Amino acid sequence: MTAWIGTMHGVWHFSFTVSDMDRSLEFYVGLLSFELVHRQVQDNPYTRRLVGYPDARIVVAQLAVPGQPRHLSTHDLELVQYVTPRGQRGDVNIANPGAGHLAMTVNDIHGWYERLSAAGVSFFSEPNRITAGVNEGGYAVYFHDPDQIVLELLQPPPGRL
Repeated sequence: MTAWIGTMHGVWHFSFTVSDMDRSLEFYVGLLSFELVHRQVQDNPYTRRLVGYPDARIVVAQLAVPGQPRHLSTHDLELVQYVTPRGQRGDVNIANPGAGHLAMTVNDIHGWYERLSAAGVSFFSEPNRITAGVNEGGYAVYFHDPDQIVLELLQPPPGRL
């Protein structure tokens, strides 16, 4: 067997499929303070081949965490709305295989919790003190975006941020 020598250079972005791009941008840019880097409609043969739908028409928004160093990619999060075909939200239970979440670090989890709660964001609980593991001494809390995508705020322990 011939040895393959390939190199992974980093993570380009992570992506969520959303049902309403404008509503999601209000949430991620307006409430969570991501920066909108680029927005476009993709209605072309390349996109159809890539996603495997012969009639695909999608809206894409690329978002970045402000102040993060840029390496290969200009963005951290990609939001995708399928105009055609329209999808349906499956079971949102975080215990299901394939379920994921995005964790974001903050320096004032209680302040973020109050701000987002006041805006009507649905949390699983109040911020929880981390009492075991590598982040012991920090705080974490799960919440939902408008499409019931699970997100997490994490305040690392003192000295880690």
